[in-house]
Amino acid sequence: MSTPASEAAARIARLFVYPVKSCAGVEVAEAVLTETGLDLDRAWMVVDDQGEFVTQRELPRMALIRPQLKTYEVVLRAPGMLALHLAIDAVEQPVQVKLWDQQVKAFDMGGVAAQWLSDFLGRKLRLVRFDPDDRHLSSLEWTGGLEVPNQFSDGFPLLVLGEATLAELNEKLLASGHGAVGIERFRPNIVLAGVEAQDEDHLDVLRIGAGSEEVRLRLVKPCPRCPIPNIDPATAQIDPWVSDVLQTYRRNERLRGAVTFGMNAIVLQGVDRSLRVGQAVTADWHFD
Repeated sequence: MSTPASEAAARIARLFVYPVKSCAGVEVAEAVLTETGLDLDRAWMVVDDQGEFVTQRELPRMALIRPQLKTYEVVLRAPGMLALHLAIDAVEQPVQVKLWDQQVKAFDMGGVAAQWLSDFLGRKLRLVRFDPDDRHLSSLEWTGGLEVPNQFSDGFPLLVLGEATLAELNEKLLASGHGAVGIERFRPNIVLAGVEAQDEDHLDVLRIGAGSEEVRLRLVKPCPRCPIPNIDPATAQIDPWVSDVLQTYRRNERLRGAVTFGMNAIVLQGVDRSLRVGQAVTADWHFD
């Protein structure tokens, strides 16, 4: 970790959008920021026949579904399947779905999408689109009382992770006799370069741009990790040693010993501004 100076200096190294919750991400050079995170991030979600969300935790093959963002549609591709084209501005009937312990309003995406997912994943499934009139809020305990809306993300609009933090993990994996892993396993939205390993754990508000154009993102909660980082996004094979190594040094007492990796963030300022790879980032240090 860096020796604290008056402020940290970094830059945006990579940006990722995840149109369909728990499917592969789309790496982009630029993305519009909304109050719920990057535009179209977690706008769609896969649910079972009871309307409850499903993820790679139950169906690792979801990692093999690769979205492509186009001007007016999202295209889903998967091994052995014809491409599924989804119009960005089209939905079918309204439905209620369950995301963790919350009932969330959504729109069903129709029978063709449902059959496509069911055929590839081997279960009866449907695809739904988030209803923007719903209010799926982050935990007020971590937002400082601010009402922060999300789409289908687990809890917060954005996830921030440093390149050096991944490099440190890979050093430990290699030292343990395992292969290095890519940052895609950890599903960040914003990847930072220019700060040292684990520095993002101790940053407060990220400032991107200047003046009236400034974007301000507050890092509010360490991200507790489920087994999804064990899933190889290229093959859907499960590699349990990723979690095993993280357990050796990333247990977080703020979250009762949960393994954390990366920081959840909320949007304070800059809705409708664009984030771009290469942009400079400054932040004040924050230590508990």
